[in-house]
Amino acid sequence: MGLYINSGSELFEEARRGNIYVDKSGIINYINSVIRTNNKYICVSRPRRFGKTMGINMLLAYYGVNNNADNLFKDLKAETNNKYANSFFTVKINGVTIFEEAESTKEAINDLRAEIINELKCEFENIDFSECKKFSSYFSKVYNETKRQFIVLVDEWDGIFREMQNDEEGHKAYLTFLRNWLKDKEYIALAYMTGILPIKKYGQHSALNMFKEFSMENPGVLAEYVGFTRDEVKNLCKQYDMDYDLCGQWYNGYHFANDIDIYSPLSVSSSMTDHSFASYWNKTESYEALQKYIQMNFDGLKDVIIRLMSGDVYKINTRKFANDMVSFKSIDDILTLLVHLGYLGYDLTTECVYIPNKEVRMEYYSSIEDDVSMGIVVNAIKNSDNLLKATWELNNVAVAEGIEAAHFETSHLQYNDENALSYVISLAYYTAREKYTIHREFPTGKGFADLTFIPRGNYPNIPAMVIELKFDNTAETAINQIKNKTYTKKLEDYTGNIIIAGISYNKKSKKHECIIEKCTK
Repeated sequence: MGLYINSGSELFEEARRGNIYVDKSGIINYINSVIRTNNKYICVSRPRRFGKTMGINMLLAYYGVNNNADNLFKDLKAETNNKYANSFFTVKINGVTIFEEAESTKEAINDLRAEIINELKCEFENIDFSECKKFSSYFSKVYNETKRQFIVLVDEWDGIFREMQNDEEGHKAYLTFLRNWLKDKEYIALAYMTGILPIKKYGQHSALNMFKEFSMENPGVLAEYVGFTRDEVKNLCKQYDMDYDLCGQWYNGYHFANDIDIYSPLSVSSSMTDHSFASYWNKTESYEALQKYIQMNFDGLKDVIIRLMSGDVYKINTRKFANDMVSFKSIDDILTLLVHLGYLGYDLTTECVYIPNKEVRMEYYSSIEDDVSMGIVVNAIKNSDNLLKATWELNNVAVAEGIEAAHFETSHLQYNDENALSYVISLAYYTAREKYTIHREFPTGKGFADLTFIPRGNYPNIPAMVIELKFDNTAETAINQIKNKTYTKKLEDYTGNIIIAGISYNKKSKKHECIIEKCTK
């Protein structure tokens, strides 16, 4: 057993012995269906914290010729009676560690080749490699002598693109190395790579175009293996006596096709064992990573971030993203990168991005907190608790003053219509998301209420709220619209109190006006 060749199952066994183990071995049943076919090249990209390395170690344990899948997987979802279990030689490399001590990409690749060749010679000491010249010829020699294929597992395949971001020649050399080693080789039964970024493209082409990609944009049939699913989290919450709805507010939010919701695995596991809901994001990455991109303000990025923090969505074009961390040609490229880093969710149907959950929203707040140009936004968020209390108290003046203070001037969402006004109001009520599910354009009665606040299940004693906004009109017009179009009708089954509010902005006077009333059922 070597560092690279046939490196064993111990790391997977350690994961199984951990406090929390969620069985994701069902992915093996899919891989078994494509192994040794034209679809044997798989690249899975996910953010940090989403179990990529554990998945690699699981595949190593299952397919490795010297392991015992019958024992290791006997109570899991993977098919242990499949003919491919423990049937292949394995090679496992890590795309970060191979470059850590090297002075250049070329040196790192040459060292890796030499180390793997040396391990092959030790592992297969009865094979004569004297005529082998190319790196790939050593693998061909083993296959020809043993008639047993290799499974190659590359963890953090994109490490060079993240750690050596501007080394374009090194990037190309690395991609060439992988292509020459893996593509169209009879000794390969499966090549499985994981990383944060999808495979690097130059123009519209990829040097590794034989790979089928499953990414945060579109994980396809592997969506349920991106992270923890609803049922898996429900089971954990029951086991650890934790509030499932609250867990969802903190860590859910990555929505995929077929009604699959994905939770952040590391965060859920940590919250269960700590018996506390908190942000665990900074265990793997600091907010400065996000701050760097926001402060670029590429194509007005800060304005879009404000919209997203207010709960809005934003449509992007992901197709031109070069799959690296430096080649930005538009705001869409940066937002696409944030999808792959886990800072944004992505809806494939609408092609819109959004901030997925409370844990990630906290990272956005941290990233703008020290930005002088975002001071008004930060203050609006800090004052949002007081604004919510003033609304509950029907304090028209205090609410108008609070929104006035949150009015974003300069480049940040200048008022020009009710949409811009709604972003400001949503930010002004930022912390209300702790207690409410907030809907924009909510269907109620004879129309659509601009903002509807429905209490979450763990806050049964607070009032629901319906808010109508008017730009360059009056608050009286707004609140009358709520009444005349029976905007509260959709909430008539709600047993608690309901507050209605009309909020307006006068373009000429640059003043906000507010009328708040309790609704009589």
